[in-house]
Amino acid sequence: MESNYNSSFPKVVIVGAGFGGIELANNLKNKEVDVLLIDKHNYHTFQPLMYQVATGSLEADSIAFSVRKNYEGRKNFRFRIAEVKKINTDKNSIETTVGDIDYDYLVLATGSTTNFFGDKEIEQHALPMKSIPEALNLRSAILQNLETALLMPTQEEREPYLTFVLVGAGPTGVELSGSIAELRNFVLHKDYPELQKSEMKVYLVDFLPKVLSSMSEQASKKAQEFLENMGVEVLTGVKVEKYDGEVISFEGGRKIKTKNVIWSAGVKGIVPEGFSKEQFAKGDRLTTDEINRVKGLNNVFAIGDVSSSVSEAMPKGLPGVAPVAIQQGKHLAKNILHLIKNEPTVNFKYNDQGSMATIGRNKAVVDLGKIKFQGFFAWLTWMFVHLVLLMGFRNKVVVFINWLGSYISYNGGTRLIINPFYKKPVKVADPVPEG
Repeated sequence: MESNYNSSFPKVVIVGAGFGGIELANNLKNKEVDVLLIDKHNYHTFQPLMYQVATGSLEADSIAFSVRKNYEGRKNFRFRIAEVKKINTDKNSIETTVGDIDYDYLVLATGSTTNFFGDKEIEQHALPMKSIPEALNLRSAILQNLETALLMPTQEEREPYLTFVLVGAGPTGVELSGSIAELRNFVLHKDYPELQKSEMKVYLVDFLPKVLSSMSEQASKKAQEFLENMGVEVLTGVKVEKYDGEVISFEGGRKIKTKNVIWSAGVKGIVPEGFSKEQFAKGDRLTTDEINRVKGLNNVFAIGDVSSSVSEAMPKGLPGVAPVAIQQGKHLAKNILHLIKNEPTVNFKYNDQGSMATIGRNKAVVDLGKIKFQGFFAWLTWMFVHLVLLMGFRNKVVVFINWLGSYISYNGGTRLIINPFYKKPVKVADPVPEG
């Protein structure tokens, strides 16, 4: 039982080793608090580069970093691999797979998962990419379908295995569709000389009227231009009706035969049991106040994707991006120390430092306030920023060498099928009996 740990300092329990949780723990270093970080994995994932794992450009350990190694030598820090089952706010404790854990201050930094909006059929057949295991599954599925296409005698039979439909034209969809297009343009004829480049199709679909809707009009138009020049067919203002594993259908009647639907059309917060409906906002996020405290609670906080900080300035809440979680984690560390000392807290204010997305080789878009640029220099900027933010010196070196090798050879990565992927059935709740 973790609750038996002996410490005279207030106990801060952080659930989730993402950007927010890591930053919060970093900023409580050598403070008079006992920090316990909980995550179901023993590593931090650098999610912005996950799409490169999915397409075989990088190996998974290049974007993951050991949590324990990051806090080596910290005296006021402990880490446990566990899953949180329930929050008991009335008892100041949480139920986990390693026992009950008491807290003085609880911070949920549990992140988000793919939102299929209740469509179980799409969830059954489409592929998400919100974790390293999912990215590895996606890589295996892509390569397995290319291998299967080799065995098909006719173009009509090969078509669904060589057709890729990405739903959701945000940064993930744009970057992944560009990466798959480059796989076709530069790698297909080398790895699969029997397959024709013209047979492999890549579609990017979104019900919104433009790609990268959260970025500037200039960035959106340029990103779509880059994608189309790479051979991606962009379908905006199009809503998906259904996908049965064989055919994806859209409003208006259009249908595409495909075995490869990759879903990045939305996310929802990952929240353990223990909260009332009134404490939830849109997208299964927890409603939080100006200091990221969960509505109706005094010592429970939420940061990052799981937090909905709605304000007059941000009526839809803060965007689900790493800088938000990092800034919230840093700021919350100060406020927790203020609360311990009975000092006034300071409201959180997000400092939007800009946004960027890469589309492919020499192609990226960057918005930095009023400064907006695209192309080669934007691509260099994107690479530099991501190398700086990546945890671990080894990871930085490995990723840089991989990028350099890919740029020179037009054929980076290993594209190995380590664990073949087979989709598991989605559990459907039993119907409630009548009467």
